[in-house]
Parts: sequence; structure tokens; C-alpha cells
Amino acid sequence: MTTSETDLDAGELVLTARIASASNSTFQGRIDDVQVVYKPVAGERPLRDFPDGTLAHREVAAFHVSEAFGWDIVPRTWLRDGPLGPGMVQLWREPDPAQDPVDLVPSDAVPPTGWRRVLDGSDQDDRPVTLIHEDAASLRRMAVFDVVVNNADRKGGHVLAMADGHRHGVDHGLTFHVEQKLRTVLWGWLGEELAADERADVARVREQLDGPLGIALGDLLTRREVAAFATRCDRLLARGRFPAPRADAPAVPWPLF
Repeated sequence: MTTSETDLDAGELVLTARIASASNSTFQGRIDDVQVVYKPVAGERPLRDFPDGTLAHREVAAFHVSEAFGWDIVPRTWLRDGPLGPGMVQLWREPDPAQDPVDLVPSDAVPPTGWRRVLDGSDQDDRPVTLIHEDAASLRRMAVFDVVVNNADRKGGHVLAMADGHRHGVDHGLTFHVEQKLRTVLWGWLGEELAADERADVARVREQLDGPLGIALGDLLTRREVAAFATRCDRLLARGRFPAPRADAPAVPWPLF
């Protein structure tokens, strides 16, 4: 017997571990038989460009956009109370450790097919290395998603590789800023035209801002942030191509993973 959605909202959230690698207070927990991630608002670190206490709301907003796309990028995410106060709760997804959809490899070892080259650099021993990611439809959709939600923190570790080949995106607290903040490791399609189905899906998401999606985002973001989201959808549809990074801002997050 599985836990119902009502139980996920009202059932006891029991913490089982702290995820030490996260920059904000992040815990693994369970609600009955369901494993979850819990990020209390009280554990958010203040950021210069994102108002205090809003990261959990942005994570939930990203889930609503993922649902509107129908791409199953963001695992179910919602707001509820927990042992350390109100926060974001997300269904746990266990990645396959044998798969690395984003990788840093020696520059002379980049696979000839199936991968996209992002950038070249040097490691701590001054050896040439290259950041690469899969040339896969699931990651391409995630790149489109990141453009419209203005994801400022798409690290390699924020892409979860499922054993069945699906890829989930997590950690969307740094999204929906009114200024251009896109920082991602998924630049492999830079300048390429959107596919017809990608354009259709962006257009559908834009239309839903006049309905349920707009209502959901209005409860989580400011009016300016929702308006900026609509503008990004309009701009992407008008240009029809994956954008380039800004010349005056970092293109990738740091660290990369």
C-alpha cells in the first residue's frame, strides 16, 4: 500500500540523514514509506541577488513549470511543515551511479559521438580537460526548461541519471530572477534551432500562464518574476534558438559539479 498525496502533505516527516554537500540545509527523510528531500526555509543561506526565504518557493515554482511542460524534469515538489519549520519537500530519486550524463574528461578522450562539447580548460596539473554532456533528448529538454525558468545553478550534480535512461533535474532554488542569470553546464546546443515539438511545448506553457500555471506561480513568485518568466517564453519563441550566454556574466556555475 503506497502513501497517498494527502498523507504526503499531512503525514509525519521523519529526518534520516543530512546531505552535507548541499549549500543550504538539506535533509533526506521519509513520510511513511516514501523517501523525500526536505529543505527548511530557516536553513537557507542569504544570497545577494535572491531575497531571503524564497528559495523553497522557487523550487516549487520550477516543479509547476515542469508539470506544465509534461517533461517530468522536476520530481514532485511541494511546501509543507517539517521538523525544522516550513520548507520544500521533494520526492527522492535515486540516481544510477554507473551513468554520468555530464562529465569532465581529458580533451583527447572526448567520445566522437553521443556527446556535446561545452568548454575546454585545464585541470590542477595544467592538463587539458573538456566539459561534456550527453547529446540526449532528455537533457535537451532540460536545457530548454532552464532557459525559461532562468536557472542560475545547473551544475552537473543537479542532473540525476535514472537507470531507465530518464534524467531528472533538481536544486532549483536559484531560478526565476527578473534579470538574466542563466548559468548551466548544458550549453551544448548553443545557437541551434528549437525543434517543432519544443517550440509547441514552450508555447503551451506560455498559454497556461493565463490559467492554472499563472495562478500557481502567482502564489509563489512576485508579479515581476512571473512577468519576466512570460517574457523569456516569448523571447525564446520569437528567436526560435537556444540562446548564448551573456558576455558580461559567468556562463557556468561554480563549482561545475
